[in-house]
Amino acid sequence: MSVPPVSGDVPLPPFGQGRHLLSVSQFDRAGLQALFDVAEVVRPIAQRNGVCTVLDGAMLGSLFFEPSTRTRLSFESAFLRLGGEVTTTTGFTFSSMAKGESIADTARVVSGYSDVLVVRHPDVGSVAQFAAASVVPVINGGDGAGEHPSQALLDCYTLEQELAARGKPMDGCRLAILGDLRFGRTVHSLIRLMSLYDDIAFTLFAPAGLELPEEVSSVALARGHRVRVAPSVVDAVRGADAVYATRVQRERLTDERSASSLVGDLLNRSMLEQAGNLEAVIMHPLPRDSRPGSYDLSSDVDDLPGLAIFHQTDNGLAIRMAIFLTVLGVSTEAVHLTTKQRPWRADLRA
Repeated sequence: MSVPPVSGDVPLPPFGQGRHLLSVSQFDRAGLQALFDVAEVVRPIAQRNGVCTVLDGAMLGSLFFEPSTRTRLSFESAFLRLGGEVTTTTGFTFSSMAKGESIADTARVVSGYSDVLVVRHPDVGSVAQFAAASVVPVINGGDGAGEHPSQALLDCYTLEQELAARGKPMDGCRLAILGDLRFGRTVHSLIRLMSLYDDIAFTLFAPAGLELPEEVSSVALARGHRVRVAPSVVDAVRGADAVYATRVQRERLTDERSASSLVGDLLNRSMLEQAGNLEAVIMHPLPRDSRPGSYDLSSDVDDLPGLAIFHQTDNGLAIRMAIFLTVLGVSTEAVHLTTKQRPWRADLRA
């Protein structure tokens, strides 16, 4: 499969068959809905209610040069549940890049073994470099503080479902976004993607020095959305339909004093009570630092009706399955034809 070249001077083409997925900027509203429609088709397979072999013989190259649990296992599980095979490597230590091999050489070699690559790398723009040298489509699994498109896709998919269950549309959503907005690549991608909807009100709260980059907020503002910086978490979540909390990317902080000052809870039950908003949808891209004083989403919200953080992880399988089917040009009809009932007892899973 040949893929179009990647150039920093040319806008990325819309996501589709044979295309890299590097940025949420590759989606418009119609393209987003088309992906969600495919995700709906494969949800039963993602939930293990059927066995599918539509990607029989296809090979995924999974290259994670930065720590990951959910994203790596979700991508790999998604490919396996469609009947494909996976080869994987994690960390620089166990790759030839530890010997000085360039990104271009690594990409060209590994893509020769695969039909599609998923790549995570700690440097912004590095996944695009992989794509430029790859002979197969590359999916961005996170590039430093840059973007995390598949996370934003599953976040929007989940939020749309959560709001629909409450009789609310995505258009007109009031979304509070809390935490590390400077280095939080999930936030960067989410705001860009949600800007495809209409009349979104973004309310932001970040610790000093971790504010949202202007180039991200400008995308929302240019599309006519409202962006407000709140003075406190309580103020930010008051009246919000949904709250998106994200951990501080301490591994990217260079000022130890700033890192050490971030203690306590970013968001907890008491704050939601003060805001009069215990019913809000609560989201988090995970991992969540559950240690006391970690300045993250407190576990005392876990019994609230709006908690959706595990819905996000579950939905990630269906979204990533839809990404693979789209990039490899597989029709939903082919999915139906290659799916059968699982042979084990249906009551073994809750």
